[in-house]
Amino acid sequence: MTSVDAKVARLRELLAELPSALIAYSGGVDSSFLLRVAHEVLGPHCLALTTVSAATPEEDLETAKRLTAALGAAHVVVDVDELTIEGYAANASNRCFFCKDNLFTVAVAEARRRGLAAVLDGANVDDLADHRPGLQAAAAHGVRHPLVEAEFSKPEIRDASQTLGLSTWDRPASPCLSSRFAYGTRITAERLAQVAAAERFLRAQGLREFRVRHHEHIARLEVPIADMPRLLAPGVREAVVQELKRLGFAYVALDLQGFRSGSLNETLPAAKTRRAGGLPPALRIR
Repeated sequence: MTSVDAKVARLRELLAELPSALIAYSGGVDSSFLLRVAHEVLGPHCLALTTVSAATPEEDLETAKRLTAALGAAHVVVDVDELTIEGYAANASNRCFFCKDNLFTVAVAEARRRGLAAVLDGANVDDLADHRPGLQAAAAHGVRHPLVEAEFSKPEIRDASQTLGLSTWDRPASPCLSSRFAYGTRITAERLAQVAAAERFLRAQGLREFRVRHHEHIARLEVPIADMPRLLAPGVREAVVQELKRLGFAYVALDLQGFRSGSLNETLPAAKTRRAGGLPPALRIR
């Protein structure tokens, strides 16, 4: 048995201890893997819940619906509006706390209404080393992280997902559209739509993993270095500039460092990106 196989077995054991559970389900790699195993273990006593707002990429909701249908898992979609939360719209470095606090408020209420024993989400051990204010919100609501408890890293989740035949195993990370905004830039429905349209256009050019970072009048494009020639090809570069200017950006810039997840956290003091004092109790491996 490989170490990944052992962790999958441990995950099944952890889930089997629960009489029922609600999975906070985004359609991404981690929550899809968690849902797949939880549905296998808990069957009809497992519910997937997805919240949808102006910050949700359309592709994420489509993926979530498609996978839950393929699994035969119960799935509820709840419309939310984080922009009514001032701490979220103001977009300070703890914006994610307000997003996750809203998500888990909805998830816990739905779990209680349906008599489900626990709310679970797909955080993994790699998340613990990053700037993740949402983990504090999870701790406040008593949300459990079975993938952390079973000590799964992101590569191991992808490996196990491929073994299980999940189509999401190699899916690029797809955080909410609010993650495209420099901290301190106010998030509005109009700006979210602007970013969403810009990313749809880039996706139509054949790009798979990228970000359109919103810096007021500047669109900073992050693409893998290997994809830069595609973006700069004759005709493509001109079309991208024309479309993004049509969407309201005055300047279109290519980030020569290339794509990297969480690049906006690079502006934060190093102390803010470290988790001081160890993990809160809800995140400690059991």
